[in-house]
Amino acid sequence: MAAITANGIQIEYEDEGPRDGQPILMVMGLGAQLVRWPQAMVDALIEHGYRVIRFDNRDVGLSTKFDDCGAPHIVWTAMQMQFGRVPAVPYTLTDMAQDGAGLLDALGIDRAHVVGASMGGMIAQLIAARWPERVRTLTSIMSTTGHPHCSRPTMRATALLLRHPKSDDIEAIVAHGTMAGRAVGGRFPIEDAIMADRIRAETLRNRCPTGFLRQMAAIIADGDRTDRLRRITAPTLVIHGSDDPLVPVAGGRATAQAIHGARLLEIDGMGHTLPPELVDPIVAAIDDHIRHRRRDPIPQAA
Repeated sequence: MAAITANGIQIEYEDEGPRDGQPILMVMGLGAQLVRWPQAMVDALIEHGYRVIRFDNRDVGLSTKFDDCGAPHIVWTAMQMQFGRVPAVPYTLTDMAQDGAGLLDALGIDRAHVVGASMGGMIAQLIAARWPERVRTLTSIMSTTGHPHCSRPTMRATALLLRHPKSDDIEAIVAHGTMAGRAVGGRFPIEDAIMADRIRAETLRNRCPTGFLRQMAAIIADGDRTDRLRRITAPTLVIHGSDDPLVPVAGGRATAQAIHGARLLEIDGMGHTLPPELVDPIVAAIDDHIRHRRRDPIPQAA
């Protein structure tokens, strides 16, 4: 891994695969580090000949933190949006999209395929909408338009998202994360032992709870992106699980409807994780999308 200056901050990134391969910029979700992308998924994309670039978003992992901004009040931020006011937040999702575009600049990459998961899907959407000349294809995974009617998580998922571990002890953090992962995994929950090892490794690498809150505030303040998504010209694939409790499948459907010619792949039973069982079909879908860049609908996955 390495650090580079992009968009005025330090961004930690991993650049793997053949230098002459088509680059894929992979953008991770809320509070998640670049290592959250399953290594099997990265390896499979590299085997297909792609140059895979992952990075820690600002305020997470080893990238620049914004601790001087303090911790935003999430409920107050959401209330302001409900009353039609634009809340003041430490930074926006557009700022985070500029980080991604800036990383491409710093690496000397003019155009890339952009793949984002959850909040990373939102950031990827904004990269494609604002810098269309930089995006060869877009893949938005388990994400949404931000419209409130299709983006509300279940009550249980909301509670898990806002709940804190019982203590700062690493095993308490691992136990909490494992429980949350099990709850949002749909019919493909990741095994507890695998989830626990992953959370432990991420926690030891870096932990920034207030960064999580600042990223969440950025999501809330971004509001409805539907009109912005209509500007996207890149061939787009939307992947979403039927059993996602955190970002309901309606969010994926709305995303596909908003982007002209977007293809929607619904995976039956998939929740809000990238489990080992689904790595191969997701990689196959991304590879097919990149190679053919089709805009016609595809059937739902069983």
